[in-house]
Amino acid sequence: MYSADPERYNGQMPYRRCGKSGLKLPQISLGCWHNFGHTDDQHEARAILRRAFDRGVTHFDLANNYGPPPGSAEENVGRIMSEDFACHRDELIISSKAGHLMWDGPYGEWGSRKHVLSSLDQSLKRLRLDYVDIFYSHRPDPDTPLEETMGALASAVHQGKTLYVGLSKYPLKMLKKAVAILRDLGIACPIYQPPYSILDRWPENEGIHAWLADHGMGSIVFSPLAQGMLTGKYCDGIPDGSRAARSEGFLQVDQVDAQVKQLRALRDLASEAGTPLHHLALRWVLDQKPVVSALIGARTVAQLDDSLDALGQPPLKKSVIKKIDALAPPARRKKK
Repeated sequence: MYSADPERYNGQMPYRRCGKSGLKLPQISLGCWHNFGHTDDQHEARAILRRAFDRGVTHFDLANNYGPPPGSAEENVGRIMSEDFACHRDELIISSKAGHLMWDGPYGEWGSRKHVLSSLDQSLKRLRLDYVDIFYSHRPDPDTPLEETMGALASAVHQGKTLYVGLSKYPLKMLKKAVAILRDLGIACPIYQPPYSILDRWPENEGIHAWLADHGMGSIVFSPLAQGMLTGKYCDGIPDGSRAARSEGFLQVDQVDAQVKQLRALRDLASEAGTPLHHLALRWVLDQKPVVSALIGARTVAQLDDSLDALGQPPLKKSVIKKIDALAPPARRKKK
């Protein structure tokens, strides 16, 4: 029987408000993209969720297609939630998403009203929940009108199936229009989820983060460690069992090979600053505006604890930031 640590809110985890909303998230949130599927160790998955909550992580991030296989992460987290966290439901922020391929046929992906609302119903069933706290459009649909996708998100709020809505990976032009449509429907969009790391500064380069800050929205970023490249473990080759070593993984060997010199230089910089590379990378992300939270993955409790310990690092010195910019420079910002 799990009994949560009574000291979990003793100040070890800072929380940040998403823009002008009432939504507050831990500075580090637990992403369930990897490590919670049916192919993973479920005893370790349960231990990771328990340990995360004990350390003040109140946000677990999912999507309909997380696994593998797709849907299995929601099933496993849902089972653990019902068995261990039912009495803590009102302390938790649970998010899910719709948009990537989940089932066969014309409505199995993208942003149609049919897909978005059907996917949400399926997610709630797998999660064993009456509602999620945040429901995202996971990616923009190039063919479905934005009015239809945003209308589906608004319906999810009106039906009581989500408390907040969010957008993920939308380019700036579409993001602006989508937020305006939601506003006209009486629905606020307090949160945006992009990939962001020292090695991938896309939302910064495209002016998305500046626009979010100006319009009272928060950014919760995924892959802050660039799929593990910023952990330092790839500086001397591809370790056995790592993401890049798996044929089914998103991180490919050629991606690592293309950036190994940069990774080594960043590792040396972190060493000079007296911190591990992954702590430097997480601290860098959290020091950027308007980042509210960084989503991390963890294969073990030890990995989770190690990442959470990055919160003990002070804000980076300007001299260190300048060196990071020299090694991984931002692009000249485009006007949109």
